[in-house]
Amino acid sequence: MSQSMALPERTRLPLRRRLLPLLAVGAARPLARLRPARLRSVLELARRGASEAGAAQTRVARDQIVSVSLRCAGQNCLQRSVATALLCRARGVWPTWCTGVRTHPFAAHAWVEAGGRPVGEPHPEGYFKPLLTVPPFSTEASSR
Repeated sequence: MSQSMALPERTRLPLRRRLLPLLAVGAARPLARLRPARLRSVLELARRGASEAGAAQTRVARDQIVSVSLRCAGQNCLQRSVATALLCRARGVWPTWCTGVRTHPFAAHAWVEAGGRPVGEPHPEGYFKPLLTVPPFSTEASSR
């Protein structure tokens, strides 16, 4: 099976609006190297005090991350999803951060969701089975 090697189109942010996305990308890089349980703990701590992110807010954050980082625009989905979640958190909201797999053929993936739907992903809903999720604090607390 072949996969697309072309990067999605990236918009260029004005210089004054690049700092926060660049900081989120920089913070996400070492976090993406953590073991899954540790990464989940760090993200659960980061989401505290944030309200639930809307789809539009999450999409804007993801687009800004992709615009400032070639690494995140490519195949590095874990760093992209963590950076998107951190950028949303810096703005006072939190999307649902997810990692999961598909089985045929096997592939791992990380993404963010808002309102139960993947944001900015080319795959249809349900294409990947979530294994780890970090939902907004209020969503988790109300589902217990």
